[in-house]
Amino acid sequence: MFSKILIANRGEIACRVIRTARRMGIATVAVFSEADAEALHVAMADEARPIGPPPARDSYLNAAAIVAAAKAAGAEAIHPGYGFLAENAGFAEACAASGLVFIGPPPAAMRAMGSKAAAKALMEAAGVPVVPGYHGADQDPEHLAAEASKIGFPVLIKASGGGGGRGMRIVNRPVEFSAALDSAKREALSAFGDDRVLIEKYLAAPRHIELQVFADAHGNVVHLFERDCSIQRRYQKVVEEAPAPGLPAAMRTAMGEAAVAAARAVGYVGAGTVEFIADMTQGGGRFYFMEMNTRLQVEHPVTEAVTGTDLVEWQLRVAAGEAFTRTQADIALNGHAIEVRLYAEDPARGFLPATGTLHRLRLPEGAARVETGVREGDRVTPHYDPMIAKIVAWGRDREAARTRLEQALAETGVLGVATNLGFLARIAGDPDFAAARLDTGFIERRKATLLAPPPAPPDAALALAALTVLGDRPTDGGEPWARRDGWRLNAPPAPQTLVFSHAGEALTIEATACGDGWELRIGERTLRAAATIAAGGAAALSLDGVRSRALALAHEDTVAIFAGGESWRFERVDPLAPASGADASGGRLSAPMPGRVVQLLVGAGDAVRQGQPLIVIEAMKMEHTIAAPRDGVVERVRYAVGDLVEEGAELIALDDPAAAAS
Repeated sequence: MFSKILIANRGEIACRVIRTARRMGIATVAVFSEADAEALHVAMADEARPIGPPPARDSYLNAAAIVAAAKAAGAEAIHPGYGFLAENAGFAEACAASGLVFIGPPPAAMRAMGSKAAAKALMEAAGVPVVPGYHGADQDPEHLAAEASKIGFPVLIKASGGGGGRGMRIVNRPVEFSAALDSAKREALSAFGDDRVLIEKYLAAPRHIELQVFADAHGNVVHLFERDCSIQRRYQKVVEEAPAPGLPAAMRTAMGEAAVAAARAVGYVGAGTVEFIADMTQGGGRFYFMEMNTRLQVEHPVTEAVTGTDLVEWQLRVAAGEAFTRTQADIALNGHAIEVRLYAEDPARGFLPATGTLHRLRLPEGAARVETGVREGDRVTPHYDPMIAKIVAWGRDREAARTRLEQALAETGVLGVATNLGFLARIAGDPDFAAARLDTGFIERRKATLLAPPPAPPDAALALAALTVLGDRPTDGGEPWARRDGWRLNAPPAPQTLVFSHAGEALTIEATACGDGWELRIGERTLRAAATIAAGGAAALSLDGVRSRALALAHEDTVAIFAGGESWRFERVDPLAPASGADASGGRLSAPMPGRVVQLLVGAGDAVRQGQPLIVIEAMKMEHTIAAPRDGVVERVRYAVGDLVEEGAELIALDDPAAAAS
């Protein structure tokens, strides 16, 4: 077994590998960019080495710098995690050339499966059903358009050399094909360094089911059953679970056999995932090969939970030359597991990635397994994936796992950046999800409920926000001058007025100390409230004798309350401060996030209409098209292609709408 390994990745997967290596007595070396100098994975590793500036291409994708760091540290092997160089055959070869073991599959297997087009051809030859499509080498746009017409619209354009939804576009009509192809190629080149694409028939509402496979260097290949990853947005997984609910036994067996055959066909070694798209509308169901990911997957913890395995340990042992000690017959399913991905993103703004400081962060304890690469006080930057944590709940059956997931999400809170926490809680509680009515159109089908604005803050949230500011107890002894209950000499306590801003509305609460609690006047209602608020934010509230639990997180003048799967953020307002002026920006076209300009669609003097695409920004490896907020004439374009922009920066200045008519 290795004595020291280097982890060529960051965030939660680097932390995950470190934990298993430490349990096995293996020393770890972390690498970090300048943006990650204080990151959790750096603090956890036995040793850490800098590899370059924040952009991934100059650090985490710099194979030479990573190999040099491993050699300098005396590491014997490199674990690539997932993403970055994990599926880069050239990097695996560079490791071998330097005398380092690459903890992953052989380069030949990576090349065979790394190209979606080549992999599909290989599967067709092996008799595995594939989705109808074009996987050829001719990338001429006219040829691709002709192939799309042969397949029949709608079609799906997919990056040939990568996944995760990057470089992927749905095209419903021939007139949309050219622009979608340009965008997909540009995004694929940025994310994977390869702009080749393939085209497939688009299936509107299938299920996405994948098989975890594992192989050693001694000819042993097994699968560890399937995961259902159907709930997605922007082709990126939001919820993953194992096993796939409602999967017919015959289909499970057939998928397992196909996945093992695929791994054998390419001489696979290590952890991999064979992905299928399944049409369950036909009798018994039909499935089609999509791709094989030649690495560990983000969602591997659900497989570990239901099979009692540590896949990272298996990776390390196989890379060190050990043979399997478990056969296919030894691997059995136990219970059900569901994983959700907590992201810094704003569902109300089309899931735009969010950046900022995690001023307060509370993750569940006990109710779920948590995988994270951040701590309270860390900053979410625009340089890398904005995932905050993976939350994994296990139960003896699916319903038990689902209710434990709801409990875990209720114990979660983030203050400082927008997140998808409420969105995840709504999915967990959705009746269609509870009934396992799953397909890749789930979010679109249920978006009216899943993306509805949160309800108005209830009295319990308002009361807890007030008590968070006032202190959960009116008096804690000591000198009267230090008390917070409005104490007055020879007079009843003075009422205190708190003014909060919530969703642009001012809310006034009048609080008067009363025994061990407070009397709160909210509008025309008078309530008796008391609370116990722990240091971590867990709160037990009594409101007119009714007791409830919630989470109260505060930073400076901001208080966030999390309860019942919803959250409300309150900004404390100084009633004596002068009123701020109205937003003068009007229809400003500003950057919704930090990023890089990749395409300009208009120039100075162009007349534009509301909703017309004007500029394309790339942030966190995804493209975001920004449209005109109103009719007008372009007065000035403030940035050029390739320029970096900060969040809120004005991108394009528009003249008065009346100018458009002149």
